[in-house]
Amino acid sequence: MKQSVGAKTLAMPTPVWLVGSYDADNKPNIMTIAWGGICCSTPPCVTVSLRKATHSYAAIEARKAFTVSIPSAEQVAEADFCGIASGRDTDKFGACNWTPVKSELVDAPYVSEAPLVIECRLLHTLEIGLHTQFVGEIVDIKADETVLGAKGYPDITKVKPFIWDAAHRRYFGLGEYLGTAWEIGKTITTKESP
Repeated sequence: MKQSVGAKTLAMPTPVWLVGSYDADNKPNIMTIAWGGICCSTPPCVTVSLRKATHSYAAIEARKAFTVSIPSAEQVAEADFCGIASGRDTDKFGACNWTPVKSELVDAPYVSEAPLVIECRLLHTLEIGLHTQFVGEIVDIKADETVLGAKGYPDITKVKPFIWDAAHRRYFGLGEYLGTAWEIGKTITTKESP
């Protein structure tokens, strides 16, 4: 029997993403978010949700752009730091020994040391409640050559992204390979209706 745990933000999994922006003083900043994901395939888009109180909120609204740097599991401490420190009074790039790279396509920086980067121009803004959802149209994805796999696309086992457990405030890496999409489901046989 299932037990109610209430209306909470316990969807699984939630990504660990570093959202990059320039503030009003043109200072590069990154913040860690977990409220984000792919939201459209044509045009290709991602969404990130931020509270208005964050330093990055006004920067994204002003510049109409942001980046998403996807850190590797080896960068978990730095990613956590970027979620607890504020860009108002902290140089997060400097503290993490990371290099800000100015995107050539959108008005936002990304983390050079992150294996995978998504560059976005702001497409929509949706006020939801405590959080505002920013929908960014993907202008380009950049990947380190070392994480590319078959067909020249990023290989998740080489990127080594990690997820956040909102219920217990813990990070987890990738698990085992379970099967190939659009193939493993073919093992299910359908039963004919009576």
